[in-house]
Formats: sequence, C-alpha cells, structure tokens
Amino acid sequence: MLRHTLATLAYRGAKALRGAPEGFAGLRVGDRSRTPGEILAHMGDLLDWAVGLAKGEHNWHDSPPLDWDQGTERFFAALETFGALLESDLPLECSPEKLFQGPIADALTHVGQISMLRRLAGAPVLGENYFVAPIADGRLGLDQAAAVKEFD
Repeated sequence: MLRHTLATLAYRGAKALRGAPEGFAGLRVGDRSRTPGEILAHMGDLLDWAVGLAKGEHNWHDSPPLDWDQGTERFFAALETFGALLESDLPLECSPEKLFQGPIADALTHVGQISMLRRLAGAPVLGENYFVAPIADGRLGLDQAAAVKEFD
C-alpha cells in the first residue's frame, strides 16, 4: 500500500508542479504563509525524513527553497529514493502506518496547497477523476502518464 501511495503522491505532485508560471515559487498570499517554493522544499524534507524514519533515524532538516525546477527535481529524487528503499529487502524500522500518517500524508496535503496556490496565481491545475487515473506502483518521477478524465 505504501508503494501505491508514493505513486499517487508522484502522480498528483507532477500535475501540481509541472508548468508553474514564472515567479510562482515566490508567491506569498499572506504575511505568515509559506511560498510555493518553501512548500516544495518542505515536501522534499518530508520525504528525506520518511527515508530516515524507515531506517530508524529520527532526524529533521529544514532546507531552504531552491529554484522551482531544482526543487521539483529534489522532490522526485527523494520519492525515488524512498521508493527504492520500500522495494528493497531492508526491514522498515517504523510502522508503515506511522510513515503514512506523518510524512506521506503531510506531503499529499502540501500538493493540494500548491494546487490551490496555482489557481490563485491564475495558472490552475485541472481537476481530475483520480479514481481512474493511470497511477502505477514504482512510477515515481516527474514523467507521469496522461490524465484519463480531467475537468475544470
């Protein structure tokens, strides 16, 4: 189930991160809100944390935002690292439930935030019937299958 959840995160993340408008990474909608670039950096940190937790390490690191393309590359590299760990023979040093309820669910929430910020920036991400989406275990990169059923 965790492998499919990561593939879902990759699919939804790719949709939200691709085609962001110029300057989007620095958009700030409130005095105390994170920018999309800061959210993206946090998403990479969450996945790095998940890899550490799966190995029994409890270390957190706050990374500064990168430019949008570099931050996107970092996010997908971290997804692929986590996916490779899950596919390996190494035992998980924490429960799959804890990995889901902490870093993975948090990252999914942040994909939704980026999608909402895209709409506020005038570059909306189309909605989709994710039930029929072509999500495949192990497909964790930016290059995802085309949507089956999108809508406004």
